[in-house]
Amino acid sequence: MDAFFASVEQLTRPTLAGRPVLVGGTGGRGVVAGASYAARRFGAHSAMPMHQARRLVGASAVVLPPRGSVYRVVSSRIFGIVRDAVPVIEMLSFDEAFGEPVDLVGATAADAEAFAQEIRARIFEGVGLAASVGVGSGKQIAKIASGMAKPDGVMVIPPSRQLDFLHALPVRKLWGIGPVSGERLARLGIDTIGDLAAMSDLEVASVLGSSVGPALHMLARGHDDRPVTERAAAKQISAESTFARDIVDLAGLRPAIDKSAADAHRRLLSDGRGARTVVLKLKRSDMSILTRSSTLPAATTDLDTLTSMARRLALDPQEVGPIRLVGVGFSGLSAVEQYALFGDGDIAPTADLAPITDADLEAPDLEAPDREGAIAIDTVPPSDGFETTHATVSDSGAGSAVSDSGSWATTGVDVVHPEFGHGWVQGSGHGVVTVRFETRATGPGIARTFSADDDALRRGDPLDSLAWPDVPR
Repeated sequence: MDAFFASVEQLTRPTLAGRPVLVGGTGGRGVVAGASYAARRFGAHSAMPMHQARRLVGASAVVLPPRGSVYRVVSSRIFGIVRDAVPVIEMLSFDEAFGEPVDLVGATAADAEAFAQEIRARIFEGVGLAASVGVGSGKQIAKIASGMAKPDGVMVIPPSRQLDFLHALPVRKLWGIGPVSGERLARLGIDTIGDLAAMSDLEVASVLGSSVGPALHMLARGHDDRPVTERAAAKQISAESTFARDIVDLAGLRPAIDKSAADAHRRLLSDGRGARTVVLKLKRSDMSILTRSSTLPAATTDLDTLTSMARRLALDPQEVGPIRLVGVGFSGLSAVEQYALFGDGDIAPTADLAPITDADLEAPDLEAPDREGAIAIDTVPPSDGFETTHATVSDSGAGSAVSDSGSWATTGVDVVHPEFGHGWVQGSGHGVVTVRFETRATGPGIARTFSADDDALRRGDPLDSLAWPDVPR
């Protein structure tokens, strides 16, 4: 899908069509989760710090908090349409998937393009969003082609010109070559995928490592026989939050752990499995990461048990240093909740306290043109003074009055009024709230300004902005 998060915002808020929209965290450490093409023309892109994107775009930027529940529903509808034509698809993210249509076995390039155009037409008719499709002999070629087809296009790479197409591209286009390995190759004069393909197996292994190097070398040579398969169930469910200000003591750390645990727990309940292992992740102000974990004798979905375990794993910031990010993860997932015969007993956490720097981690390619679906987002507007950057939880608070919580009466929050219907906060301050009343079905709507303590204005359900009668709740 093209600029998925921002496009969904423009779909459900028609006034924003053609505007430079930035979706993501609005705090001091907020990150862009998605940018419209109008915003990209200024140089903004996903995974960029929000303050940098706002500076690039200027005063015309429209900054909105993510609405994960809306994106999830739209994504489900889109790929439901795709599955009608391609029963088996491999989801990569909210907005991207691989498919291997049986109808295209032995088909010509023209047949493949006609098939892709039909899929795109069905998506636009059923959802109202533009999609881009890449077609190739394997996942690598198809993914590159889909990126180059954006926005709103189709690119078909027939086998006869596959290598010419692939080898002319910059080496960073190869799926799996990130900033670090790309820089390493550049120092050796390896600028294109063709340059990488021409290296010997020994040279590739020495530069990229003996584990991933050979696989990337095969891809560079056009060999990609990986099958399209449905994604396996998640091995871990987690939520993490980056704070606007570093946490410097246990009194500040415990509530942050509680919130991340609760956010992850909502996902756990939606998943339908219980968890045995709790993982606490702490990122310090110097960007090093501490992780600790503990395993229960039996899988559980009990929030108190899981939160208590996460709290036991806490490290005092006064001893380990200021904390900028707190994450809680649940693993050891079981389809059936288990119960210990004699209770949990006294469970001692096992810990891995060795600092891990970001340089040691698998780094995503932050310069890729379209990474939106790869960035997990929070479905709850920012609160409590920090930005949630990776949690995926359900929206909450629908029906509460604006005056009950002025902290969420900020730009982008969904509201409802008994006379004007569903809308979203376009701006607030000095005791007033300006609301734009519109949904996907209304076209650009009217704006009205209310007193911030007007009891008639209440928080709305973000899913109502879709104006689809059959939206799952």
